[in-house]
Amino acid sequence: MKTLVILAHPDIDKSKVNKMWGQALGKEDDITVHEIYKLYKDGKIDVSSEQKLIEEHDRIVFQFPFYWYSIPSFLKQWQDEVFAFGFSHGPNGNKLKGKEFMLAISAGGSKEGYQAGGYQNFSISELTKPLQNMAIFTGMKYLPPYVLYSTHKLTDEEIKVSAEKLSDMLKV
Repeated sequence: MKTLVILAHPDIDKSKVNKMWGQALGKEDDITVHEIYKLYKDGKIDVSSEQKLIEEHDRIVFQFPFYWYSIPSFLKQWQDEVFAFGFSHGPNGNKLKGKEFMLAISAGGSKEGYQAGGYQNFSISELTKPLQNMAIFTGMKYLPPYVLYSTHKLTDEEIKVSAEKLSDMLKV
């Protein structure tokens, strides 16, 4: 299975988690790591090129830091432009149908905080429902997300272990 990881971090060089995840995933034969912030520094997305890349893969993964209970703004722009009417949905728009879709999320908050009654009030699953519904609406199979919590408290070794675990999950 060929996997496309859309890595969306606005400052990957300052990231510990997403940078290490991207490096680990980039070593795998059937995984393509696609860093959209680095590729499109001017914010202008080559939609046809992105759509072609998606068509060449069986699984799409959005990898990102959890910002204000959502995805980074440029990933949202990418989603809006690339998963366009006529490509992902609508008449003849079934290019995503049958693909797998997964989220790989780094979150600064604790797992306990992202629960009903926790200090974030909602779970990651609840907060990412729009992405889950987007996958279902476009005919993709939504896979459980991979979430790493309390990222600012983790050691390099813990981050390395999480990168290996994510890599192993995506090799299946």
